[in-house]
Amino acid sequence: MQQVELGRSGLQVSPICLGTMTFGEQVNEADSHRILDRALERGVNFWDTAEMYAVPARAATYGATETILGNWIKANPAKRSQVVLASKVAGPSRGMPWIREGGGMTAADITASCEASLRRLQTDVIDLYQIHWPERHVPSFGALYYEPAKEKSETPIRAQLETLAKLVQQGKIRHVGLSNETPYGVHEFVRLAEELGLPRVASVQNPYSLLNRSWENGMDESCHRLGVGLLAYSPLGVGLLSGKYDPMGTEAPDAPQGRIAKYESVRKQRWGRPEVLPTARLYNALARENGLTPTQMALAFCYTKWQVASTIIGATSLAQLDENLDIWGRQLPAELLAKIDAIRWLHRDPAQ
Repeated sequence: MQQVELGRSGLQVSPICLGTMTFGEQVNEADSHRILDRALERGVNFWDTAEMYAVPARAATYGATETILGNWIKANPAKRSQVVLASKVAGPSRGMPWIREGGGMTAADITASCEASLRRLQTDVIDLYQIHWPERHVPSFGALYYEPAKEKSETPIRAQLETLAKLVQQGKIRHVGLSNETPYGVHEFVRLAEELGLPRVASVQNPYSLLNRSWENGMDESCHRLGVGLLAYSPLGVGLLSGKYDPMGTEAPDAPQGRIAKYESVRKQRWGRPEVLPTARLYNALARENGLTPTQMALAFCYTKWQVASTIIGATSLAQLDENLDIWGRQLPAELLAKIDAIRWLHRDPAQ
């Protein structure tokens, strides 16, 4: 698994990234550490977390995931240099007062969040520090339309970028990234960085899967031309593209205890729309018809797309991690890709 450069940053990462948001909720600390060990053994040196994790977000588990990673780092100090560690500052709290009070994300907020993450992670520096969702109002997490009347921005993009620049100068972070962003946001962050000599965005972490290819509707060209890498999250559509819900659905009494079955808050998001599971079942059936498991086809699709710099996978067990990694290197034939596109033509992006 050769490493890739993230955007134009010079930062070398594995093309598969370990997402850790289930650590501290679905996965206990001992099992989390075993997953971290196995990931590193298998060449996945890029790990992603956030101050608001574990998920679903709640006050009791705020910061729990970073704490678990920090305890691993403390127990394995010699291995810290082998890991590219990514975390995120939450955007405006929007109903999560345990993150911060108020509706904005000021320079002081960003600095305080970064310093708190460093303490929990028990490290001197975060390799990639990302803004989890925009400070301004944008359609995200399943919202479809931009609504100017809802704009309540308090901290301009320039001020956010200048704060991140200070954290870079102080040696607390190395590179900056975005998440859940739009073409406007990426262009503005890059424009200001180039005009003012501020840190250039290395990556954008956005959803990308067979159920949501909205990245290909303009973001792919923007980021390709700007030299910004995509970190694709939810490649298995919170388990819908694993096939485990095909026989009984997500809310049946005997449904597997994945996130969408276990947490009502997840079903209320884009993943619970009535058209999402039926569309997932079409892709899953196509995989089986072609001698693949649904998980294998969904991940191979993301792993081999030119738009993707690194695919973020989650795992709640070693077996799940190994299954996700074992498909690396598999190329999907052109005929199968054409059939995938045919499904999308009829059903588009139900989990956008």
